[in-house]
Amino acid sequence: MSAVANLLARKQALVERLESGTGPNEREEIERLLAQIETALNLLEHGDATAPDEE
Repeated sequence: MSAVANLLARKQALVERLESGTGPNEREEIERLLAQIETALNLLEHGDATAPDEE
């Protein structure tokens, strides 16, 4: 599984946990983890756009 696919799968699982109803402390932790995943996805996207083609 690629890094992007792994991050997207983790994001989906966290969103589902968030939607299932959580306590305030768990909600904060999930939102923190989601923010980290978003940052990682943005960095990967930015890196893919600027990486030179190598073959």
